[in-house]
Amino acid sequence: MASISLRGVQKAYGDNAPVIRDVDLEIGKNEFCVFLGPSGCGKSTLLRMIAGLEDVTDGDVSIGGKLVNDVPAAQRGVAMVFQSYALFPHMTVYENMAFGLKLAKTPKADIDRKVREAARILQLEALLERHPKALSGGQRQRVAIGRAIVREPGVFLFDEPLSNLDATLRGQTRIEIARLHKQFAEASVVYVTHDQIEAMTLADKIVLLHSGQDTERYGSIAQVGAPLDLYHRPASRFVAGFIGSPRMNFLAATVTAIDTNGVSVTLDDSGETLTLPRQGGTLAVGAPVTLGVRPEHLEPVHEAAAPQADTLALTRKVTLVEALGEHSYVHLDQPGGAVLIAKAPGDARLGSGDTAHFRASAALCHLFAENGFAVAPLDIVETHA
Repeated sequence: MASISLRGVQKAYGDNAPVIRDVDLEIGKNEFCVFLGPSGCGKSTLLRMIAGLEDVTDGDVSIGGKLVNDVPAAQRGVAMVFQSYALFPHMTVYENMAFGLKLAKTPKADIDRKVREAARILQLEALLERHPKALSGGQRQRVAIGRAIVREPGVFLFDEPLSNLDATLRGQTRIEIARLHKQFAEASVVYVTHDQIEAMTLADKIVLLHSGQDTERYGSIAQVGAPLDLYHRPASRFVAGFIGSPRMNFLAATVTAIDTNGVSVTLDDSGETLTLPRQGGTLAVGAPVTLGVRPEHLEPVHEAAAPQADTLALTRKVTLVEALGEHSYVHLDQPGGAVLIAKAPGDARLGSGDTAHFRASAALCHLFAENGFAVAPLDIVETHA
């Protein structure tokens, strides 16, 4: 098993701006770490620098306490599973899984033992004599994972391994990867994906990278933490908008008061008011802010609620209902044109044109300053209830 340490890591191609910028990161032994972010944010490049497939422009990469900037990929003690499977079409499943061990001149008996054990774990025993063309996409990906397992590395690297699979196979293979990590608990895993469901269900730690559209922060880390930390305590509007599906609602507001109870705001387009238990030291009365509330935290109520300082109460016209069975997503007409979606029970009797009432506790709402960073909660408030 091996820990991974990145210190001041940067990657640039020629004289262009860095695609990875000032990354400081610690990935512990046995940890399942997911690099998450939109397409083009640099997460695969960061993974390839750990693997030794990309040179580091600046900074240090260490694996197991050893500096590996100049260590060839084959000598880093890592195994990588690619998006494209990268199987040899003329070889059987057994031969594909054994190939790396043969190159390493592993004794034949050890090769056979390791391949058959990996095949048993991955439920590939009946497929060992087949060629890749006779396998489904999910089976090919399991062979690629098996080829990594037999090497018994200290670090597994996965580069979007499920993106070529259909939705059903993605779900099945995701479960298999989670199960494998528990079986091979001594190995650390670094996993790249743009799919937040994969990240939230697999990760011990998520590293969310900034979008390539943010030229000032492109290639840097937006937030690192456990999945539920990013969900409940996003560090910025970018994180809040990326984590969660549907995305968080963002409503323009203005600060109207700051006192010991927190920060009071008024929605610019509709006039509703709310006092959030937030530290207002970085704000001033009159400052523009953004109020964030997740669709699942907007609770449907039968009638308009009396105004309360610690509750956001909204009455809106319904424009669309997405009925998904157990629950529905209700699209609401928000003055000013902002997107406003609420989650309601599947049996809620709501239709286009109806008037609907929703409320949300201030403790479950988020506040973002004009620069996009979250305004911290008061210490006494539990914001993740």
